[in-house]
Amino acid sequence: MRRSTIRVIAAVAAALPALAPGGAQARDQAVRSFDGTTLSTSFFPAAGLKPGERAPTVLQTHGWGLTRTTNPDATSNEDVGSVGVGVLRRAGYNVLTWDSRGFGQSGGTVTVDAPEFEGRDVMALVDWVAQQPEALLDGDGDPRVGMQGPSYAGGIELVAAGLDPRIDVIAPDIAWHSLTTALNRDGLAKFGWGAALLAVGTPTSLGLGLFSPYGPETGTLAPQLIRAAVDGATTGRFSPEVDAFLESRGPKDLVRRIRVPTLLTQGTADTLFTPSEAMRNYEILRDARVPVKMVWFCGGHGVCLTGNVPSVERAVLPWLARWLRRDASVDTGPRFEWVADDGQRRSAADFPLAAGPPLAAEGAGTVAITPVETLNGLVVVARPGLQGVRVPIPAVREETDVVGEPEVTVTYRATGLGTDDHVFGQLVDEVRGVVVGNQSTPIPVLLDGQGAHGHAAARGRRDARHPGEPLPLRARRRVEPLRDHARDRGRVRVAGARDAPDR
Repeated sequence: MRRSTIRVIAAVAAALPALAPGGAQARDQAVRSFDGTTLSTSFFPAAGLKPGERAPTVLQTHGWGLTRTTNPDATSNEDVGSVGVGVLRRAGYNVLTWDSRGFGQSGGTVTVDAPEFEGRDVMALVDWVAQQPEALLDGDGDPRVGMQGPSYAGGIELVAAGLDPRIDVIAPDIAWHSLTTALNRDGLAKFGWGAALLAVGTPTSLGLGLFSPYGPETGTLAPQLIRAAVDGATTGRFSPEVDAFLESRGPKDLVRRIRVPTLLTQGTADTLFTPSEAMRNYEILRDARVPVKMVWFCGGHGVCLTGNVPSVERAVLPWLARWLRRDASVDTGPRFEWVADDGQRRSAADFPLAAGPPLAAEGAGTVAITPVETLNGLVVVARPGLQGVRVPIPAVREETDVVGEPEVTVTYRATGLGTDDHVFGQLVDEVRGVVVGNQSTPIPVLLDGQGAHGHAAARGRRDARHPGEPLPLRARRRVEPLRDHARDRGRVRVAGARDAPDR
């Protein structure tokens, strides 16, 4: 593959101190990407690395709207799944952090991990790493490199691994497969998240670059992102232009080109990039016989209501030891691990789990559709609906793990002033009074007064059911992570049937 040509911008005095007396030096550096865009970076040699010694390197950028880590001793954040620079250095790795294109002190336009821009930026950074005296090389211009990081950082890992064969291992955290399925859920835009992402991304893309030590940078957001927020606010649906933009951003089809070991960590309380996104990537990589492992933890873009158990660092470090340091004696554990809603770790040899008897139930009732727009409190939390159709699911007789994508089928007759709308389904743990995984699922309905069927697959769940515990499905109108864009008024008479996979 043809490598991007880079030029190192005129020498800049190192802003970072030596990490240890007589040891290799940490340094800030501006690197020019394929199109001349400035990428602002910080390079941290592995702890204890002496002059003349070399080590594998981990590349790590940041989440949406944030900036690179500049603390050589940074610790891990288990709530979002970021492994700290200090943790990686002490494990024997150099770490290169950078401000992604358009954010922080880097220039350019934020194009949402586009292969032709952010993807090629990573290729330029790999070229730069190959020139560093601390970097272990597997060949001329081919450094031993891995990648780890959450959210926006996770997306670019999947993109870059599909583009550059010099990347040896990745551990993307709370990333996505398709922005179309992540942000435009069953035909309904996630306005709450769209507005939050716009609000968080604008200051760091427009402001911080003006104070770059390498000269003012006027980074900005792609105009389609502004349009997406406007579409979500006014209609609840994305325009064809925005749909096409989202379809072309991030990994999606590039996942099929990945051939390096991949650890997927995803948050079960994540209402932006749900476990379903990791499930798609996992299935593609497993079927391609790529070494892959998936870990679900209680965190991500959301609020963990059941108590998180540290899971990401303990999975990432063995994965890097096995595949980046190439220590064949390291055991990376079962292929699928998850933290259930009781706070206990579970594991399985593969995903999906072998199906047991279905947990099924039926119910009927009426859901009112009102013209009141509801964005109830935090956009990342789903609350149990007080009104709506309640479908009790029979209690299990023995300990049961419900893991996967529950399905709901609705037979309904709906009337209203408009032509179509949505109701929302959620699984509610009535013992604790919480929505399982903080997830609500939109179910499209036609307001034509005719009988019809609606179907939806809920986003990935992990629920530990104990004997005698009720777990009802509720069909309701109000929802938080998605904008409840009730443009019309009407009523929906529904009969719901829920079928959940279980172990």
